[in-house]
Amino acid sequence: MPTVHLLIKGKVQGVFYRATAQEVADELGVTGWVRNTEEGNVEAVVSGSQADIDRYINWCRQGPRRANVSDVVVTPYEETPFKEFSIKR
Repeated sequence: MPTVHLLIKGKVQGVFYRATAQEVADELGVTGWVRNTEEGNVEAVVSGSQADIDRYINWCRQGPRRANVSDVVVTPYEETPFKEFSIKR
């Protein structure tokens, strides 16, 4: 199952990005995790079908209502099976 690493840049902290990202992941059926970075970005690793990952990436480019995403850097990641999608602290 494909797995990708995402680095989401812009105004993405303090706008419920992680919580909403988890909700969207659950709706799409992708698994993995999401967390804030010390640099003020959001980082995620997502696993699922390529179509569902593509839908998730498209959502990440917009984010929740109060976010202002400037870039989403997508990098292939070692295939990793996850049981669920979680928020890392």
